[in-house]
Amino acid sequence: MFFILFVMHNPDLLDDLLGAWEAAGVQRATVMFSTGMRRLRQKEGLRDDLPLMPSLEDFYEASQAFSRTIFTTAKDESMIESILAATQRVVGDLRNHETGVFLVLPVIKAYGLEKGDG
Repeated sequence: MFFILFVMHNPDLLDDLLGAWEAAGVQRATVMFSTGMRRLRQKEGLRDDLPLMPSLEDFYEASQAFSRTIFTTAKDESMIESILAATQRVVGDLRNHETGVFLVLPVIKAYGLEKGDG
């Protein structure tokens, strides 16, 4: 089993990416807002300028500044290749700037992935 972590720089592509991952066999994934060190240093990733009484639009603008970090598991290397290909169809070649970072790590043990009827 493998752990896949993808940091996607363009949050507008999230729905397309999740659809592509589902087509590649992903049944479950977790999505989180995230920001990188560069954005933090440039003050792009944190909003300290929200008004005392913010509107919904203020929060929407803040969420668009964040990347999306998506993680899931894959059973074998063929599934990894399918997920990687699906990812690059959506975001483009990962060697290009501002597409994202795709990491694959081996999983030694996992608990809680398979739920019983218990």
